[in-house]
Amino acid sequence: MNLRHRLVVLVLLWLAGLYLRAPVLLAPPLAPYIDGDLGLNQTLIGALTTIPVLMLSLGALPGAIAIARLGPLVALVCSILIVGLASMGRALAPPVWLLFVNTTLLGLAIAVMQPALPALVLRWCPGFVALGSAVYMNGMLMSEFLAGGLTLPLLMPLIGDDWRLALVVCSLPAFPIASLVYFSRYLGVRQQVVEATGPRPWKPPLKDPGTWRLGTILGAASASFFGANAYFSSLLDAKGELDQLATYLFVFNGTQLLGSVSMLLLAGYLVGRREPVIAMAWCVLLGLVGVVLGEGLVALAALVVLGLATCTQLILIVAMVPQIATERDAAPLAAGMFMVGYLLGFVVPLAGGLGADLTSDPRVTFVPLMLLAAIGIFLAHRMVD
Repeated sequence: MNLRHRLVVLVLLWLAGLYLRAPVLLAPPLAPYIDGDLGLNQTLIGALTTIPVLMLSLGALPGAIAIARLGPLVALVCSILIVGLASMGRALAPPVWLLFVNTTLLGLAIAVMQPALPALVLRWCPGFVALGSAVYMNGMLMSEFLAGGLTLPLLMPLIGDDWRLALVVCSLPAFPIASLVYFSRYLGVRQQVVEATGPRPWKPPLKDPGTWRLGTILGAASASFFGANAYFSSLLDAKGELDQLATYLFVFNGTQLLGSVSMLLLAGYLVGRREPVIAMAWCVLLGLVGVVLGEGLVALAALVVLGLATCTQLILIVAMVPQIATERDAAPLAAGMFMVGYLLGFVVPLAGGLGADLTSDPRVTFVPLMLLAAIGIFLAHRMVD
């Protein structure tokens, strides 16, 4: 593959990665506007972020089946289109149920995208699999920064603080991206030929302890990321610093971008090794503690640590899939890992929210996140290079 074709592949992967997170991370900054318009309670506001995370787990198995039948390319294209339509469809609420139906649908579509991309990386990126994985993850994390970090300070003033228009504007690019991926062969992209040796496997290897280990470590990072985004407003309100919400979202999601850019340079050295995973597991826990207990600059410094750690850990774990699996096995393995990881990413922040409701202490939302982070540290130490 010449340099031009390699660049085209990397650009397409990066664009596809944008829609792995952008529709989900629009919810936290738009939450005050949606609440003011529709009158949602705290649980429903949190559900706008946590329901897609649950769907990333529940949709992993159907996603693996779809990839086995359609192939990773077609499955990815269909999923991007559904994400765009469902994300835009949220703007049609009320009724409130329509908001949550579309939120659920976009989560299911992203659940198909997640295992499709590692399988497609193996077909599109022979000889530079680690770079291909890091590039689409960079696109994903860039979207977190754009959606979570720039929506309040940049997009909303430009569109008159209209949350419905914000959803439409951020959903529209999904359609040209899906078209570019589908017609990639006309851009010179060639898929590596995969030998047909029987039906493509679709069952996630849930009997393999490694699937659970990787999924739990992934879940610790994901739960911390989504949980922090969902409950920053409550935590800051309790500290009397709600006016800092835009700053927190900008810094937290901005560090995701910084970490992903760093991984573009370091992926070849770090992916597949145990030591970086252990280090990031510790940083996730320390970052959570600092955000909850710290004040002012100390809390912001902990926020940077937490953002960098969750980002880097996510890339380290997800990028392992093409490293340790064949093209035929990559999607089932990724599906199993995502099933475990994002189920934890949903249940654990939800447990924190319930605990906070019972105790009337918003800091309790972060306690289950810390416990899962500690389990992630234990499992990271048990990994084998």
